[in-house]
Amino acid sequence: MARVLFLGGLGRSGTTLVERLLGELPGVCALGEVVHLWQRDIRDDERCGCGARFSACTFWKQVGERAFNGWANVDVDRVHTLRETVERTRHIPRLAGAGEVADDVREYASYYGRVYTAAAEVSGSPVVVDSSKHSALAHVLRWAADIDLRVVHVVRDARGVAYSWTKRVSRPETDGTDEMTRYSPGRSAMLWNAHNAAFGLLARRGVAVRRIRYEEFLTDPRTELIKLADFAGLRLAQDDLSFVRPDYADLGVGHSAAGNPMRFTVGRVTLRRDDAWVRAMPSVQRRLVGAVCGPMLHAYGYPLSLSAPQEA
Repeated sequence: MARVLFLGGLGRSGTTLVERLLGELPGVCALGEVVHLWQRDIRDDERCGCGARFSACTFWKQVGERAFNGWANVDVDRVHTLRETVERTRHIPRLAGAGEVADDVREYASYYGRVYTAAAEVSGSPVVVDSSKHSALAHVLRWAADIDLRVVHVVRDARGVAYSWTKRVSRPETDGTDEMTRYSPGRSAMLWNAHNAAFGLLARRGVAVRRIRYEEFLTDPRTELIKLADFAGLRLAQDDLSFVRPDYADLGVGHSAAGNPMRFTVGRVTLRRDDAWVRAMPSVQRRLVGAVCGPMLHAYGYPLSLSAPQEA
């Protein structure tokens, strides 16, 4: 049974950074956003985090052989059909029910289970990390019979998330021909509420869920990594964290299937909070997001006042 650490939350919340740091720990294999593997990698042959095209990456070739006797045997159209049928936010109430689910839910989950198990075998790692983030996918995986699901719910201040979604960000894996999706502040605020609430519901259904705040994680990354490793069932030696310091980390080459452009970064990276939104986000947008997300921001311990120390 594959032990899966699923990173959940709304995009632009810091999940890629958390995944990259986790991927440096012994016993952990970081896979990127597996939810996009079927289209972006199998079908579109975009670049793996190692820089090679998916079809040329030795790691993913071996995973495909073990999971499906080769990626050519995956019916991508079937996966897409199943995703439309079961993996949507509107389906979460049904997925979160106490009773049995339809066969298509288990079939869809089985595709992921086969990838996770094969990746664990190829890498020799007891823990694989999927940073797909999608709350509906996490609810689907709850019904997978062949994985040990543990969810890390990554939360970031909704105003910072909303500001990040307005920025233009190119996708290097498409060789500069495409950009990441952009949302208006109002749209991202609604999504922030919905996805974060869905992970709270997942915890109430008995799934192991650990919530972390992006801002706290970067305050003391070593301590937070120790806590996450313990949550994943790993015991670390002191030398296992030698790659990370309070203000920087040294990253090696990874095999992220999809995700934020940071997955291509190798070498020393600075560890600091991205608080550009505090200065650059228009006040009308900050007030809008604060109003829409106010109750949950308060529940997660974020200050609502614009004069709070965090926003100084």
